[in-house]
Formats: sequence, C-alpha cells, structure tokens
Amino acid sequence: MKSSAAMGFFEHIGRSAERYLSTMGAAFLLLAQAMYQGFTGRQNYKEIINQMSLIGYNSMPIVLVTVAFSAMVLAYHTATQFVRFGASSYVGGMVAVSVAREIAPVLTAVVVVARVGSSIAAEIGSMQVTEQIDALRSLAVSPVKYLVTPRLLACLTMLPVLTVFAGLMGVAGGYLVAVFSAGVNPTVYKSSMLSFLTVRDIWGGLIKAVVFGGLIAVISCQKGLNTRGGAAGVGRTITSAVVASIIWIYIVNYFLSVLLFPGGQVQL
Repeated sequence: MKSSAAMGFFEHIGRSAERYLSTMGAAFLLLAQAMYQGFTGRQNYKEIINQMSLIGYNSMPIVLVTVAFSAMVLAYHTATQFVRFGASSYVGGMVAVSVAREIAPVLTAVVVVARVGSSIAAEIGSMQVTEQIDALRSLAVSPVKYLVTPRLLACLTMLPVLTVFAGLMGVAGGYLVAVFSAGVNPTVYKSSMLSFLTVRDIWGGLIKAVVFGGLIAVISCQKGLNTRGGAAGVGRTITSAVVASIIWIYIVNYFLSVLLFPGGQVQL
C-alpha cells in the first residue's frame, strides 16, 4: 500500500516536471518568434506604449508596497541581531545588497506575474476560445506580432524600471526601520551601504529583471495561445501561467545568482 502510494507520488512529480519542461521549451520557441517579429517590419508602437502603461505604471503602487515592507522586515531582523552583537556597521550594506540582488528583482517579478501575467493569459486565452485569434490568422495577421511582441517588449522594458523604483523604496524602508526601530546610527548606516553596495550588484539585479520580464511575457502568452475548453479552460490557463511563471522565476534566479555573483561574495 505504502509502496504504491510512493510510486504514485513520484509519477506525479515526474509528470509535473515533464509538463514544466515542455512549457519552457514552447516558451523559448515563442520567444524566438516574438523577437524575430520585433526586429522585422513595422511595430504597433501605440500598443507597446499601452502595454508599458499597464505593466509599469499600473503595477507601481503594489510593487513599491510589497518590496518596501519586505525590506523593512529584513532590516528589522538584521539590525536587531547585528546591533546585539556590536556589528551595526554592517546593517546598511547587508540590507542594500540584499535588496539590489534579490528582493527588488524577484519580488517585483512575482508581483507582476500575479497582476499582469494572469491578465495577459486571461486576455489571450479568451481570444483563443472565442476564435478571435483564428480570425487574425484568416486576415493574414500574425498573432505573435500582434499580441505577443508588444507584451514582450513592454515587459522587457518595464521590469527593470519597476525594479529600480522598488530597490530605492526598499533601501529607504530598511533605513527607516534600522535607524528608528533598531537604533542604528544614520551616518553608520549610510556609510555601510555605500561601502558594500557596488555597481555590479545594481546591474546584476537589473539583468535579472530583464530575464524575468521575458519569462513572464512568453509563458503567459504561450499559455494563453494554447487555451482550450471555454471559460473553464481560461481559468485553468490563468492558474497554470501564474504557477509556471513563479516556479521558473525562482529556478532561473538561482542560476543567475550563481552566474552573476559567483561564490555569493559581497565586496568589502
């Protein structure tokens, strides 16, 4: 009984892994098509700007709140313990580096997946089940160029912008908590932040943001284009797009961290 249950569990894990790898393969193919369409012919700049507004401007408040309070929690625990052991001179640097490398790009991407990725999957999925995409093909309009390319370019552009503002808000929130809650000297905090934080940390976070933006766009669009089964299928598409995007963001984040920051070292 136990062995059959274990076998069923591992079979389920295998099927899930196969499904996610298949999703990533299809997403890479769609990415190649969208990038090719993006570099050939005229672009719908009005739609690109509209998508940039939806992805960037409309997502700004929730991104800033999420990253700010996450950095504040990090600063609270870090400052409390470091002050206890007489290492308050490291608080600003640790918070700033953590925000730049991980918190700002990763949490920004997760928030955008929840807010924008689900919307993209729902919109394109609804068009698929109502045969609007087939109508585009019948009019000799490429669904990839008309639907995917503007969203991909908008995500690639706006994720780094959101990450920059999120990082600034996270550092500011960490400063407030460390100084006014844990009692870290403001001058010491700023000096530590400037000593630890490097241009490499900032650029590394922005590179992650670009990669995450591409993942969100292509996975959400790919799931939407493959929607089947009416309204219920659209619901499944939304769930699948959000789950797959978040899983791949965390997987890719690990490998990007190893590549961009070998050894996980912090510049002293």
